[in-house]
Amino acid sequence: MTGSSQLAPAPIGARGKTKGSFGFAFGRRFFLLLLIGLVWIGPAWASPKYLLGMALWDVVVLAMWAVDLSRLPKPEEIEIRRSWQSTLQLREPSEATLEFTNRGKSDILLRAQEEVPVGLRKELPEVDVRVPAGGSQTATYSICPRERGDMNFGTTHLRYQSAWQIAERWASATLKQTIRIYPNFQESKKDTIYLIRSRQIALEKRLKHQPGQGREFESLREYRESDEWRDICWSATARRAKLISKSYQTERSQTVWLVLDAGRLMRTRVKGLSKLDYAVGAALSLAQVALYSGDRVAMLGYGRRILQRLPPGRGAGHIRALLDGLALVRGEELEADHRRAVEALAVLQKRRSLVVWLTDLAETATMPEVIESAMHMAQRHLVLFTVIGQSELRAMIHERPENARQMFRQTAALEIVQRRDLLLRTLRQHGALTLEVEPAKLSTAIVNQYLMAKDRSLI
Repeated sequence: MTGSSQLAPAPIGARGKTKGSFGFAFGRRFFLLLLIGLVWIGPAWASPKYLLGMALWDVVVLAMWAVDLSRLPKPEEIEIRRSWQSTLQLREPSEATLEFTNRGKSDILLRAQEEVPVGLRKELPEVDVRVPAGGSQTATYSICPRERGDMNFGTTHLRYQSAWQIAERWASATLKQTIRIYPNFQESKKDTIYLIRSRQIALEKRLKHQPGQGREFESLREYRESDEWRDICWSATARRAKLISKSYQTERSQTVWLVLDAGRLMRTRVKGLSKLDYAVGAALSLAQVALYSGDRVAMLGYGRRILQRLPPGRGAGHIRALLDGLALVRGEELEADHRRAVEALAVLQKRRSLVVWLTDLAETATMPEVIESAMHMAQRHLVLFTVIGQSELRAMIHERPENARQMFRQTAALEIVQRRDLLLRTLRQHGALTLEVEPAKLSTAIVNQYLMAKDRSLI
């Protein structure tokens, strides 16, 4: 899998600019000094001339504020740079680093607040740093992405004072940036490492020979009378001065399509993640195992329209494109158009392949459109139709109802489960493979089904 550092967002920097009409204010100590001047009120009860002393004190405080303000660096003399150390992954804690450079002539106490997307953290982050004159200082804040896809940062707001803390300047920096949140590599890597070491993957890597009329080149050998003329290797024949034929084996490299339903049913959240997030994680695990096994992987994400499509391929560049595509598959509020997905796949993939379809079933009395579409696709391809199960429904069936309300709920749950089982059985009768599995076991179940299909040469 592509290294984390290669997928980290690019650093971005900007100089400050004046915020608002004036861009300055009074510091905390300014009001404290004015409060000290109120001691003149006591003597003023005896002689009003002491009020003049209080006025002179206020003038001195204002003068100190003006001097302190002039010592503060202008906003243009402050530079901010945001950088990231690693790839941003779903539900994986990370840190953003802010580097402040002060090109002024005095030290400053700076507070920065960033406009961070809600999908990264709930509250706006604030950092406080002391930046020396002509020097730099860094600060970090933590994030934990709760959604995949592209997210936009806004403006960075600055407030800074000198060591006197009498005057204060306001500034802002345009550090607007679009960052990409990828699926969680760590969770898929745990499954992949175990499965890659399994006996089934070892069999795939040895490319065991099978009899058949495959056209995948294996080796060269001497010509036999039963060989066809098209199998003769003329360049090897010229070198050895005798007829040399090519030997072939049955193809072991197939195409695996990852088809992701991004409709409203996949927006349901289970343990903090949507069903689509679980599907994307499972697709990533399967992609890594399939690429390691020598297969080509393709991806199709769809809702009411085709959201992401990636033709079959392999290699580092293809892995990067696959990660980007999976990151950008976002759930929609409307029902997905399953027939459009089948039509698009029919155009993109002519030869038989393994289609891993990750979706969910609507609770309707009629045949769902997704089932009809899957049966149509199974006429040409081997379809692994995967439904994210609802374990709470099956658990409800085995509970003993204690009142009428629980009895009705149990009856409804039983009807839903029986309906789903009937639909999946209908698909199996049309030649498709089916899975209904809870989210936590989705990745392992899909990869095991893929390995079984490869081991039995079902594709």
